[in-house]
Amino acid sequence: MSSEGLDGGQVGEVTTFVDIEAPPPVELPTAHLIFGTNQAQPVEIAAERYHQGLAPLIIATGGINRHNRIVEAREFRRLLIERGVPDVVIRCEDQSVNTWKNVELALPYLREALESGLRITAIGKWYHRRTLHSLATLLPEIGPFHAISWEPIYADRPVTRTDWPVHSEGRPRVMREWEEVSRRVGDGSFRDADRIDGAWRC
Repeated sequence: MSSEGLDGGQVGEVTTFVDIEAPPPVELPTAHLIFGTNQAQPVEIAAERYHQGLAPLIIATGGINRHNRIVEAREFRRLLIERGVPDVVIRCEDQSVNTWKNVELALPYLREALESGLRITAIGKWYHRRTLHSLATLLPEIGPFHAISWEPIYADRPVTRTDWPVHSEGRPRVMREWEEVSRRVGDGSFRDADRIDGAWRC
């Protein structure tokens, strides 16, 4: 399916497929996994949830960002501490270069969370479906897990669920996600995951 000439039904199909949103039940504490990015919105989500008593463990991921050269996980840690999150709550994976490596190199922290009885909540861009499949594939023991999403800003405006087809940078990003995840689930290199009863399950 090409992004050119999508009709309303096709836009809806793609949007529903890539949308990761499946927040944990109200008042359920979970470990929060922040996927690498050079945008700060996920820090705000994690910090707010920590102060609500809902994020007792926060796993920050991401190595050197190719655009601004910051080390993403270290910057997340700095911003979290600046927002009153104690360092003891934060785990930092600062070597990864992509989504798959975000999960792979954070596996010790993810297993720490599971062993302590916490479910996992991914914090990612709303259309970043590969985050879910990377977790399902690399951490098959994950059980039900959750996702809280945010709208990234490109070309000075957010990529939203409604305007991505006409967003100059949003359209190719969303379509690439749909095509890549569909292909990899089909060829077996990604384990499948479905949203059932408010959680992702694989």
